[in-house]
Amino acid sequence: MRYQITHRTIYEYTEPVTVSHNAARLKPSTGPNQCLSEFNLRISPQPDRMSWRHDYFGNTLAIFSIRELHTRVDVCATSLVEVIQHTPPVASLSALWTDVAERFKDPVSPQNAEVYEYCMDSPMVRTNREFAEWSRISFPKTATLLSGTSDLMARLFTEFTFDSEATEVATPLEDVWKNRRGVCQDFAHIAIACLRSLGLPARYVSGYLRTIPPPGQARLQGADASHAWISTYCPVHGWTDFDPTNNLMPSDSHIRVAVGRDYADVSPLIGVLSGGGSHIVRVEVDVVPHD
Repeated sequence: MRYQITHRTIYEYTEPVTVSHNAARLKPSTGPNQCLSEFNLRISPQPDRMSWRHDYFGNTLAIFSIRELHTRVDVCATSLVEVIQHTPPVASLSALWTDVAERFKDPVSPQNAEVYEYCMDSPMVRTNREFAEWSRISFPKTATLLSGTSDLMARLFTEFTFDSEATEVATPLEDVWKNRRGVCQDFAHIAIACLRSLGLPARYVSGYLRTIPPPGQARLQGADASHAWISTYCPVHGWTDFDPTNNLMPSDSHIRVAVGRDYADVSPLIGVLSGGGSHIVRVEVDVVPHD
């Protein structure tokens, strides 16, 4: 599938901003099963300075500064991406989850060090005993990593409710856990916390969902904005994706932009500014098939 993606963010301030420094992670990645053929980033007002680099996790980062007086910033990214349909790995043929957890017990070997950092706590995800106890229902000793993760995703999908009004970006994970309501970011954080609480590596994936579903198929939750899902590392298959918000393994309807330990590592647009007063923000995302 080829997709035309438009991601537009508009900030409007009650007071003039004298200067702002910003970082954007809006460029879809090229990697397994995905190829970026076109990308354009339009910013108004025109930045005084702009540069590109890769962050610690390998995501493409646009750094820009606006030094003229302004009360509005408009950032619009357009992309043309091809996603190759692929069959998810057979869960029963993956490694036992206990073997994976043993591999990433401290101290780990040098070849496992890069993955090991995804077993540890991160700014927005803290492990605890309650997460571990709830997760063990999905992970009996004989379960493989992927079969246990699949069961965990199904339980999250059943027991938690997608509610776009229930949380904000900064809502603590403990509140999401208590109320059993949230958005894709919250579903991903809970899933990551559960896996890490068992000593298993899990990372956060940000991207997009196909906006218009194929004929006869239901619209996926989270298709109106940036979407989030997770990956867990299997020694047999490598990083393997799961979408707990929709209880499925992504194929050709998910477009990957960035990966990190949690949302704090992959925020689409962040910055610091002088002035501005209060502000409102509007985000518009459109992902449509492209012939």
